[in-house]
Amino acid sequence: MSKKLRIVPIGGLGEVGKNMMAYEYEGRILIVDAGLMFPENDMMGVDYIIPDFEYLHDKSHQVVGIVITHGHEDHIGAIQHVVEYIPAPVFGTPLTTGLIDVKLARNGKSGKVDLRPVQAGETVQIGPFKVEFFHVCHSSRHAVGLAITTGAGLIVHTGDFKFDHTPADNWPTDYAKLAELGSRGVDLLLSDSTNAERPGWTPSERVIAPAFDAVFKEAPGRIIVASFASLISRMQQVADTCVKNKRKLAFVGTSMVDNAKMARQLGYLKVPDDTLISIENALTLPDDKVCIMGTGSQGEPTSIMGRLSTGTNRLFDLKAGDTVILSSHPIPGNEESVSKTINRLLRMGANVIHDAIAQVHVSGHASQEEQKLMLSLVRPRNFIPVHGELRQLRHHAKLAEQMGIAPENMLVVENGQVVELINGKLKLGERIPGGYIFVEGGSVGEHDPNLMREREQLARAGIVLINLGVDKFSNRLRDQPEVITRGFVSKEDADALIPAIQKRVTDIIHGGGLDMEKDIAQVVRSFIYNETRRKPLVFVTITKT
Repeated sequence: MSKKLRIVPIGGLGEVGKNMMAYEYEGRILIVDAGLMFPENDMMGVDYIIPDFEYLHDKSHQVVGIVITHGHEDHIGAIQHVVEYIPAPVFGTPLTTGLIDVKLARNGKSGKVDLRPVQAGETVQIGPFKVEFFHVCHSSRHAVGLAITTGAGLIVHTGDFKFDHTPADNWPTDYAKLAELGSRGVDLLLSDSTNAERPGWTPSERVIAPAFDAVFKEAPGRIIVASFASLISRMQQVADTCVKNKRKLAFVGTSMVDNAKMARQLGYLKVPDDTLISIENALTLPDDKVCIMGTGSQGEPTSIMGRLSTGTNRLFDLKAGDTVILSSHPIPGNEESVSKTINRLLRMGANVIHDAIAQVHVSGHASQEEQKLMLSLVRPRNFIPVHGELRQLRHHAKLAEQMGIAPENMLVVENGQVVELINGKLKLGERIPGGYIFVEGGSVGEHDPNLMREREQLARAGIVLINLGVDKFSNRLRDQPEVITRGFVSKEDADALIPAIQKRVTDIIHGGGLDMEKDIAQVVRSFIYNETRRKPLVFVTITKT
């Protein structure tokens, strides 16, 4: 009897973010990662997006474990939502589980989830899955890749990785383990595709320290660094530079403060007690003795940097002469938000340093030569590129073909396309839902693409509301139609346009239309378009008394 492993991509294939994969074998399921994705510019009001894991809802009793490769938001950001439906143990390195616990605590779930720390180099039997954790370099410390063994074969799931020969923490990717797995015989490799279009090698994290040092030496006033709250290694680099340049360091923002506290307690972040101060104390010191680190490197409106750029931050304002360092690269889809934030900061008198003008950030993902090296070390029989938009997945597949993997032994798939590994061969299975679940405040999954399109239309063209009081016996108006516009035209233009709208509405009602509400909306839309060449949303309410 043939053994079958089902690979179910729930998120992260065909997009950057919300990574989540399910492996099914003999009626048991292993989940790898549970991340979020930042909303695109047209997803107005959405806080973040999580994978559509409805496929797993009625299979929660089959899930034997959730393995998290590292602590970045695109890999842990949905965990609090997933564990509501799937009460399985969560495995990860101590730093990763620490970041997860901080996130769970903010959502009232601390202590309610079975977190099981494991170290790189350990092997854990999780149901029918033997999972070997091996260290990989990434911009997140203590990231791991996975070797998953079942009766259907040996699978290598790289997670996010790069081959950094001089990492900031002196712990390079485990080449020996990858080579050992390759000699054992790998039936399927699933490998990070984020930088598949980028030739060469990704620079080492070590290049950031000299860039930071140069900025710190030249900055005349405060230095404000924006980064991801989960990027503990970047916190360490900033702290080291503060010590070297005799500046005090203050973390701001709930997520940044909580994560830094956790990382210090676990020994992953080392900051001298006389260097780390509160933001309140930082604001009392001379500007040239202070560094503040918070969130907002992606231009998020509610982040510290987003609020500083609009003058709405609660604790402190931006000063002319401040130096702002955006220590990240824009996530695809966030380029416009980041650009607008930079321009606003510049208008407020700040000197803005970002990766386009100084090496204050390097990617944590493998470029083409590193992806080729991974393929050479692992020597897989079959290959599926993961973690990337479709163009990146396909480019990674071309690289694999150059490395000698036959096209028939590769599949480029997107979210929801099930793949089966049977007798060492890949086969397409059925499709399942693989879309977006929008999160807005306490609302999860209550919005759909139609609502997003409606919000976009409201933002683009505005709204016209027409309120009518009609006599229920005669169907004639009791009062003048009330016309309200929002986000459509200026008050002066509205004052000129509204009387004409009121006349047409009155004519329709007194003309005895069969469907007043529908007729009024259609006539008003046509009239407005003829007058303004614009298409606002038109809503009509009729009250009969």
